[in-house]
Amino acid sequence: MKCPGCGADDDKVVDSRSARDGRAIRRRRECVACGERFTTYEYVEIKPFLVVKRDGRRVEYDRAKVIGGIARACEKRAVSLEEMEAMADAVERELAGGLLREVPSASIGELVMSQLRGKDEVAYVRFASVYRSFKHVDEFMSELRGLLDRKGGAGG
Repeated sequence: MKCPGCGADDDKVVDSRSARDGRAIRRRRECVACGERFTTYEYVEIKPFLVVKRDGRRVEYDRAKVIGGIARACEKRAVSLEEMEAMADAVERELAGGLLREVPSASIGELVMSQLRGKDEVAYVRFASVYRSFKHVDEFMSELRGLLDRKGGAGG
């Protein structure tokens, strides 16, 4: 592992522990050359799959796009980066659990909306408005009514 400070590739692991509910290993490293400490994460690599876009194109799944969409929806909301990454992890677990090697982008969008709905309703409506291409206030109102109906049905 190259040191982000000096570029040397000789380091030692100072601490190693489980992270992200056991889905990753967090390692604290120290560069032997300059003494700088830095953190790395080790993950199980998910099997690559293709996303089938609305126009029929197939592109490789990109976690950064999922995180980016979640981050835009959660902008100026009380949702931490760790919570956003946990939502992306949940989406990926759901996708990895399926047998399909090609997943419609609509399925990914629905999984993201499901995660956001459970975490922050404002972020959920923001994401839904872009994902579903709301063009009129009526569409926002319909989505909000659905949220309120679900809350009312849950005794809230």
